[in-house]
Amino acid sequence: MKKILILSLAILALSTSSCKVIRQGEVGVKRTLGKINPRVLQEGPRLFNPFVTTIIPVPTRTINLEVNLDLPSKEGVNVLAEISILYHVDGTMATKVIEEIGRDYERTIVLPVFRASSADITSKFMAKDMHTGNRLAIETAIKNQMNETLLARGIIVENVLMKSIKLPPNLYRAIEEKMEAEQAAQRMEFVLLREKQEAERKRVEAEGVRDANRIVSEGLNEQIIKFKSLETFEKISTQPGSKLIITDGKAPFLINE
Repeated sequence: MKKILILSLAILALSTSSCKVIRQGEVGVKRTLGKINPRVLQEGPRLFNPFVTTIIPVPTRTINLEVNLDLPSKEGVNVLAEISILYHVDGTMATKVIEEIGRDYERTIVLPVFRASSADITSKFMAKDMHTGNRLAIETAIKNQMNETLLARGIIVENVLMKSIKLPPNLYRAIEEKMEAEQAAQRMEFVLLREKQEAERKRVEAEGVRDANRIVSEGLNEQIIKFKSLETFEKISTQPGSKLIITDGKAPFLINE
């Protein structure tokens, strides 16, 4: 009878129990009769009574939430944007997330906070800033403002990525014209700088020639001219062949070979 009783109890326990496997990249939150157990369940198999207990899996891996929405700009233009929100749940606060926000925390808090933060940030920037180099500053500002609200609730925003921006056609053309004008101004500035450098080079070169001529003219006195003439006479006299030299012995000479 004792063995039969033990066997019956074992069968009853097995029939009233179930197993939940907590996978990698998630934790489990146990709720019994509506009450959340504060202890977070780590990965692995977990037995529980399905009649009174539920184990809620909460992913702690990075989730990519893609959103399409119109963003307001500083000048009042709406810009259509495709944005990815990369976030994850803090595993140590999973019970807090389920207890205070619920299982649908993405729709309940992540999306509303994102919409409010993105509208608040982009309204401080011009529409062209979302299409140019200021995009990173906008993404960082949105992420930081979201984390101010979500970190304390157990949700961490890793990054906000503006994947594509669609501006109104007339604004696209205005941006292109401005960029073309800036490029033309930069080209003109380069040309002017090059011409200025060339003018400076010519001035320095002219000063060098002037100084050289001045040095030569100052060094050419009558005695030096006579000495150079004698040196030339001596060189010519040692060369073969007849020569006719017409000179007064003082001035530069004329040679006719």
